[in-house]
Amino acid sequence: MNEKVLHFIWKYQLFSDISLETTQNESLIILNAGLLNDNSGPDFLTASVRINDQLWVGNVEIHQKSSDWYLHNHHIDEHYKAVILHVVWEHDREVFNPHQQIIPTFELSKFVKSDFLKRYTGFNSNNPKWILCENELKNISKFTLQNWMEVLFLERLERKSVEINQLLLNYKNDWEAVLWVLLCKNFGAKINSEAFLQLAQSVDFQIIRKEKNNLLVLEALLFGQAGFLINDIEDAYYQKLQNEYQYLISKYSLTTLSSSTFHFFRLRPLNFPTIRIAQLAGVIYATQSLFSKLMETTTKDEIYAVFTTQTSAYWDTHYTFGKESKSNKKRISKAFVDTLMINTVIPLKFAYSTKKGTELIEHLLELMESVKAEKNAIIDKFSQFGIIAVNAIQTQSMLELKNEYCLKIRCLDCSIGNEILRKSI
Repeated sequence: MNEKVLHFIWKYQLFSDISLETTQNESLIILNAGLLNDNSGPDFLTASVRINDQLWVGNVEIHQKSSDWYLHNHHIDEHYKAVILHVVWEHDREVFNPHQQIIPTFELSKFVKSDFLKRYTGFNSNNPKWILCENELKNISKFTLQNWMEVLFLERLERKSVEINQLLLNYKNDWEAVLWVLLCKNFGAKINSEAFLQLAQSVDFQIIRKEKNNLLVLEALLFGQAGFLINDIEDAYYQKLQNEYQYLISKYSLTTLSSSTFHFFRLRPLNFPTIRIAQLAGVIYATQSLFSKLMETTTKDEIYAVFTTQTSAYWDTHYTFGKESKSNKKRISKAFVDTLMINTVIPLKFAYSTKKGTELIEHLLELMESVKAEKNAIIDKFSQFGIIAVNAIQTQSMLELKNEYCLKIRCLDCSIGNEILRKSI
């Protein structure tokens, strides 16, 4: 029984409240469990208990064994002088305060309710499960789910903000450059995100700024950096790009990536990295001050409008260089813009508003509620257990739940786990 579980038991008082007593056979009434302390010092602060009709107010320390008090050197630490109760799972020795008086000890194992132990043991069984609580998910209250999903979504935004702030540091507070990196990475989607991130990082954003007003030059820069302009192809547009890129190499001392970094296998033609690079170039070329424009948007339709751009005419009849195809405008689909909203625009709005000290939470929640639920294996699996997502807040929350709580066995920190473990107790 680890200390985190013992904290949980103590915090929610998951033990009999009838005839409690200390290891010294003194009567014990718990009036207030105290506040969990996340910093150094005793585990719970400002608790209040009554021992043999004497009221005590102070701190509570929790250990697996009484002897851990000495193992952790609490007997010589000033922070532990105000401990009024030592809560342990197993009492294996007496513990004394600086005045050589026995510190009252409460041995949890003798009083914990069997319902809790049964549920906790079931949670930690060796039966292979996708997530530990999968059989109980369908019985979770709607109130718990709704509130927890919102918390998870905001936690996910906070985590992404940490990454964005690191990028901001790397790019000397240039928000436009940070947008470029995130946008490029997410244009690569799942399969090519790392390759597109390398593309973004392979060229100084100041070069993008200088060359963005000429679509031919911008395409030459991006396709050249991606390693797609090294072949001998009898194609007039391709050769124009090659010539332009040779000049850019000389001008900026560029280092080319390998085209093998990018994956085409099993991708639909509209998702080919060549098409995504052409679309990315179209977005960067078409919109002046793209970051400011996106930060000013307030609705999903306004964001769609920002990304409603054209690729160069060449891509109307091509998916790759040198192979002509049936004419088809390669516009960015709304479904793909939804992905960009979820992974780029909304995290940036959150991070930017936080830096400015403005409050955008309600706006972002409304915006995410208007975006359709994502489709992936994790979302599908949750639906099998009775949690069906209807919007992007819920799908993002499910990803956070699975990756940051379920996989890390953080059931005690999870509202769903809390409800299951405390149920009928």
